[in-house]
Amino acid sequence: MVQLSPSSLLERARTPGGRRLVRYSLVSAVSVVVSQIFLFLAQFAWSARTSNIVAVCLSAIPSYQLNRVWAWGKTGRSHLMKEIVPFWGMCLLGLILSTWSADWAESHAASVTSSAVGQKLVVNIAALAAFGVLWVAKFVILNRLLFAPAAHPAAPPEPEPVT
Repeated sequence: MVQLSPSSLLERARTPGGRRLVRYSLVSAVSVVVSQIFLFLAQFAWSARTSNIVAVCLSAIPSYQLNRVWAWGKTGRSHLMKEIVPFWGMCLLGLILSTWSADWAESHAASVTSSAVGQKLVVNIAALAAFGVLWVAKFVILNRLLFAPAAHPAAPPEPEPVT
């Protein structure tokens, strides 16, 4: 059973996996702020669909770099097939789901509010909710597959002392 007391959560956040989760969460927060601001402002010039596509693509670039280097501590060149392609594949999945959500919200927002700004906020909320659904799955994939720490061979057993 998972303990949810503040002290147990703080203790868990101090573990290597906990630090990655905290950093991943902070990177996600930065990505959300970047994409949500751009999505909202772009809707004054473009459709929700176009605005969302551009917002997701723009926010994915710093998200990849921050996740790879800061959250998972990877250095050196990125591996195209092991890191870049799978990361962008997950971004594409998020893009498809959030664009569908934004497009659907745009077509139904007038039934929620007559305010133009309110309708744009409905689109933002729908796109954000779509990414929220994928957030946990993405952490597991990044943590266990893409940026997983390299397995270190087990140290040989210490020889027993001669008596």
